[in-house]
Amino acid sequence: MISTSDFHNGLVFEDEGQIWEILAYQHHRKSQSAAVYRTTLRSLASGAVCERSYSSGAKFREVPVTKREKQYSYDEGDNAVFIDLETYDQVSFPKSRLGLQARFLRENMEVLGVYVDGKLTNMEFPANVVLTVTSTVPGIKGDSVSNMMKPATLDTGLEVNVPLFIKEGDKIRVDTRTGQYVERFKE
Repeated sequence: MISTSDFHNGLVFEDEGQIWEILAYQHHRKSQSAAVYRTTLRSLASGAVCERSYSSGAKFREVPVTKREKQYSYDEGDNAVFIDLETYDQVSFPKSRLGLQARFLRENMEVLGVYVDGKLTNMEFPANVVLTVTSTVPGIKGDSVSNMMKPATLDTGLEVNVPLFIKEGDKIRVDTRTGQYVERFKE
């Protein structure tokens, strides 16, 4: 059992029959009242994010979490098939559970499979991925204003806004959490 004093970002616990991961938390105490922990939580079952407050000293069951390396192999209908890099077993995972991150899947991409109580519940993507620009409008010589952006389509079909100096064939780094351009990739 864990209590609110054990809270930290990334902690996974069970509350009211659901498994939650702490994304952020704050300890609040007003003068004459008991301390309260305000948390931002993500449900590992649905991926939904919510905010909850817990009184100081509340007890929860800590849930064991393990992460294992997986490699994306191919799509099979509405599922993505991954290969476990330890056992070489194929694991089918619903793309709907991946949410918007499914747009970043590329052949042989490595991700972490998150196992809660021994059951695969989620896939953890790297913070950034390198993708190739397949189509964009050409930039005009002299376009050097840093805040000007234009749309570009990437090799996975994802569309992002990139600076004017990016051209077709360039490799760029994209943030998997926000889906935004980070930088031009130089090998």
